[in-house]
Amino acid sequence: MPAIILLSFALALLGAPATAAGKRPNILFIFSDDHAEAAISAYGSHLAKVAPTPHLDRIAREGAIFHNSFCANSICGPSRACILTGKHSHANGFLDNNNSRFDGTQTTFPQLVQDAGYQTALIGKWHLKSNPTGFDHWEILPGQGAYYNPDFLQMGGGKKRFEGYCTDIITDKAIAWLEGGRDKSKPFVLMCQHKAPHRAWSPAPRHLTLFDDIEMPEPASLFDDYGGGRSKTLKEHAMGIAGHMYWGHDMKFHGSKSQFPEHFLSGIANMSYPRMNEAQKRQWDAAYGPKNEKLIAALESGELKGDDVTRWKYQRYIKDYLRCIRAVDENVGRVLDYLDDSGLAGDTIVIYSSDQGFYLGEHGWYDKRWMFEESLAMPFLIRWPGVVPAGAQSQTLIQNIDYAPTFLDIAGAEVPAAMHGRSLVPAFKNPAAPPEDWREAIYYSYFGERTHSVARHDGVRTDRHKLIFFPTTDEWNLFDLEKDPGEMRSVHAEPEYAGTLADMKVLYTRQRATFGVSSATVPQPRLGEGWWKKRHAEKVKAAKAGGYELLFLGDSITHSWENGGKEVFAKYYAPRKTLNLGFSGDRTEHVLWRLLNGELPPEVDPKVAVLMIGTNNTGHSMQEAGETASGIRAILDLLRDRRPEMQVLLLGVFPRGVGPDDPKRKRNGEINAIAETFADGDKIHYLDISGAFLADDRTLPKAVMPDALHPNPRGYAIWAAAMEDKLAEFGGWEKVAPPAGD
Repeated sequence: MPAIILLSFALALLGAPATAAGKRPNILFIFSDDHAEAAISAYGSHLAKVAPTPHLDRIAREGAIFHNSFCANSICGPSRACILTGKHSHANGFLDNNNSRFDGTQTTFPQLVQDAGYQTALIGKWHLKSNPTGFDHWEILPGQGAYYNPDFLQMGGGKKRFEGYCTDIITDKAIAWLEGGRDKSKPFVLMCQHKAPHRAWSPAPRHLTLFDDIEMPEPASLFDDYGGGRSKTLKEHAMGIAGHMYWGHDMKFHGSKSQFPEHFLSGIANMSYPRMNEAQKRQWDAAYGPKNEKLIAALESGELKGDDVTRWKYQRYIKDYLRCIRAVDENVGRVLDYLDDSGLAGDTIVIYSSDQGFYLGEHGWYDKRWMFEESLAMPFLIRWPGVVPAGAQSQTLIQNIDYAPTFLDIAGAEVPAAMHGRSLVPAFKNPAAPPEDWREAIYYSYFGERTHSVARHDGVRTDRHKLIFFPTTDEWNLFDLEKDPGEMRSVHAEPEYAGTLADMKVLYTRQRATFGVSSATVPQPRLGEGWWKKRHAEKVKAAKAGGYELLFLGDSITHSWENGGKEVFAKYYAPRKTLNLGFSGDRTEHVLWRLLNGELPPEVDPKVAVLMIGTNNTGHSMQEAGETASGIRAILDLLRDRRPEMQVLLLGVFPRGVGPDDPKRKRNGEINAIAETFADGDKIHYLDISGAFLADDRTLPKAVMPDALHPNPRGYAIWAAAMEDKLAEFGGWEKVAPPAGD
């Protein structure tokens, strides 16, 4: 072999990931909750000097720090779901912390790296309501978990309480698994996930007086007035340091009733204190008691008032928050030391991140949710010996939907085409420049929930500009991040930005289309309707009983197999053990929500599913055919992911309206023209039986559909007969003969 070829081959090996050399690296993913970039000194914020994080900084120093790292939905549960699935929230089904439950039967990266030969473990915070799947070992906090003497749910069932401080205990458990709980012949993925520094910021006993002698610098926008052309929804928030902090829960006074209701909210006590043992309580009271008494005296005397009370609350908040960070940093150091001492460091990728950022007083806020930088940005530090250049700084736009494809790439596993993210391995190998053909923007969506009164919004961010849309108020905000990094002024109405606004709107539309975002694809419940909520609960219970061979999915037309179609159903489908999941008035988004929230449990594994949905998308809003079809596509994708062996019979949306020129009839026809293309010749089959209902002149007879929409008993008989050949074929059932004369 010529020398130049040998040299090129050697250089290629030096620059390649370990997977290419035959040895796949371990992955240690350390993940905290609500950790703002400003609270990591490697990011160089105003807090860097007063609250350094030396162990986190070590990862950045020995690897790379990413400065344009963002979440797809800035809330705890949704961010975790994005990481596990590599998909935006509307596609993985976990939109918010109120009404969502993670469907662990969907494809996730832990399942796929398991299949690729990795051992997988999850220790710490989970916060997705269902139990973890795809892990050889897990031990998780229930819900948000507790800082002091926390309980852990056990993989074998039940829960155990452990005395001590949560951040320390999670690290103890992670190291114990690395040392003696795994199969050391296999590479591993360990997700070590901390509760800290989530509210209500309860520091470890050793840190209760840390920073007492320091006056923390205030952010410039602590007293933001939400002007500057920004959305009027900003003023409606309920996450302000000035007006929304609790006497006990946040500020660490005893009891839940505020002594000064004009300054502090009542109603939630300090939840950590009752969990403490006597020694812990003594340390806590010794640290907070004198400081609390001083504050009470200052308020009673009038020495402290107005904005100075807000400043006091900021100091209490930021110091407690940073005290929690100190324990996280120390424990990161413990894990790094263990990797060094055990000889694992050279073969282990270490990543530190958090589910999103957090407001440390910017805009007068704590918490997250908004698409403003402080909560949109999530830290990302990586050390990968031999691959990631030490001390590298990257400006590449990355997002948490990229983590799953990245881990799969590292593990040598195939990345499913359905994942929205991209592997970051090329960005790791050359952090100085974005990989070839990289994204020009990231897409973000927050779906709104009861907590903190943050309005629903979505948007796009490029390397310089950010566009946010607020649908409830029909407002656009545009920010020039180069000139206005604090996002204090929206320039959407300024003439000199007209071209930028137009370009960003095009980009916004394109991003939504790329990820299939529309009202038809965003899962949506109808829990405010009592009958619907009751029927959903009944169907969830029926689904868990299992034993079904046939599944019907749809709206009122499918629902009425239980009414006008009852006799026909008994003849054709009762013997086939059929589950009817039709709900009157449902649109595609409602079917998606139901499937994601209990109506398709593991116990439901039929041979065949029949799907007919979309006429209400037309009838309720004359939705564009392409959008409705995207909702149908999303349902099919969900079914194929969860039940890859199940045959799906996709029916064309039934005709509606008396005559062929009815606008809604035409719209349904447009939907069907697109839906027909979804058939794959393998598991998804399309059948349009519209003609079976129509007269020769294409009118819809009252004798079949009296209201020109819903079949009567005769209509249901026509429906059953028209699809019987296909169902019998797909299910391997004996064909049911239609009644004589039909």
